[in-house]
Amino acid sequence: MGRAFLAAVIGAVVLASHALAATHAVRTVHVADLVARPLHGTVVLRAAPAGKALATVGPKGVFGRPVVLGVVAVRGDWLEVASEALANGRYGWVERGRDVSVRTDDWVLHVSLSRHMLFVLRNGHAVRRIPVAIGASSSPTPTGRFAVAEKLPGSRFGTVYGCCILGLTAHQPHPPAGWSSGVAYYVAIHGGGGIGSGVSAGCLHASEADLRYLMRTIPAGTAIRISR
Repeated sequence: MGRAFLAAVIGAVVLASHALAATHAVRTVHVADLVARPLHGTVVLRAAPAGKALATVGPKGVFGRPVVLGVVAVRGDWLEVASEALANGRYGWVERGRDVSVRTDDWVLHVSLSRHMLFVLRNGHAVRRIPVAIGASSSPTPTGRFAVAEKLPGSRFGTVYGCCILGLTAHQPHPPAGWSSGVAYYVAIHGGGGIGSGVSAGCLHASEADLRYLMRTIPAGTAIRISR
């Protein structure tokens, strides 16, 4: 009985070691403090490291600002990034040094839809809580890992957006009836009413003071996680 038990334990340890080694061989290290910038005019986003092409991103984003890619995971020299060019829940891989340069980012944003709150974190510590309006039940704010894609003056699109717009890599898969396709399908943080409730077409509404804070503080490419 003793020998059988010992053999079983040794076998379990060996199997666990093999499983752990396999996990470490393929796992990605999630990061929220890196931002990637294309080194050339365009960059190809791939389905896996050195994998097939998913999309080609030009030097400017949807709204005309220089492309910045939020990094969501790292595997060696390969970075998994969030981009406006990809659908919600899809990420592309780019290579550090060949496709993009990388810098660190002290900031991370987290949105709790159930609490109607945006949390600003710096180096892992919450430094500001921002009440927000979220999407209505018919046009909910999408959840997942995204990034701040572009920062824009609200006046460019009308007074309803307030002073400032932080465009995200998130898309609205359930737009309200009558919406035209195109840039209207992108989710952003901007001005508007109903803070603390669910009234928007999927975007996050914040106060003017909070928007100005985000505009001067949060760099493009900053990671944002939106959860229930």
